[in-house]
Amino acid sequence: MANKEAVRLVENKARQLRQNVLQMIGVGKAGHLGGSNSAAEVVAALYFSKMKLDKTNPKWEGRDRFLLSKGHAALIQYAALVELGYIPAAEMAKTKALGSVLQGHPDLLKTPGIEANTGSLGQGLSIACGMAMGLKVDEKSNKVYVLVGDGELAEGQIWEAAMAASVYKLDNLVAILDKNNLQATGTIVERFNTNPAAEKWKAFGWEVIEMDGHNVEEVLDALDKADGVKNKPTMLIAHTVKGKGVDFAENNPAYHNGILTEENYKSALSQVMGVE
Repeated sequence: MANKEAVRLVENKARQLRQNVLQMIGVGKAGHLGGSNSAAEVVAALYFSKMKLDKTNPKWEGRDRFLLSKGHAALIQYAALVELGYIPAAEMAKTKALGSVLQGHPDLLKTPGIEANTGSLGQGLSIACGMAMGLKVDEKSNKVYVLVGDGELAEGQIWEAAMAASVYKLDNLVAILDKNNLQATGTIVERFNTNPAAEKWKAFGWEVIEMDGHNVEEVLDALDKADGVKNKPTMLIAHTVKGKGVDFAENNPAYHNGILTEENYKSALSQVMGVE
């Protein structure tokens, strides 16, 4: 069971990540608030508790790898990379500006700490499989973590990768499903129903662990359980709320990539900061 100190650290980091996301979106610009906020605890747990990293060297050979397959939610990864010290905080104000290191989707060549260009949905899991296979060939102990969206499961390449990971027994690969039940234009059930998730991944030969994606203790425990899985990949299904932490954005598809007014920006910032 996760210790209380680790839980508190991750909870505080998740709160800070949501603040960073809002600062990057700002007022009057479209930004992926919904899917960034739903993944805050998972991303905070990976970067600030679970993964082996070198805060002074994002290319350290001994690092664990994290790929954000649902690359449109890049803001939550950028938020973590700022807190980690790989990106100066001042860069957040330049998000998506021409020439900025923080573009609309993760860019391996522009942004320190990014492992692969993602955003064309469905591709991240395949890339993660390749990395995990390469690490096994080199007899390295590094882990590969990849975050996918539930809308993304409609992509056929996801299931090709799922089969390959099982065939090659990639027990150094951990996928996390951000199961917030919404995509850009509505609910998963109404648009492209990819349920039931757990049964599908089990059928493809994966170990499946379900968790409340906003309960840090459950997230950390699930990540630890994945360490004990042998001879097959692991899928952690994180049950989350799209737009978590901002009342008007929660479970609201309009904030998949919505625009904040001055009023609701201030309201959102006060909510994620815990200020009444």
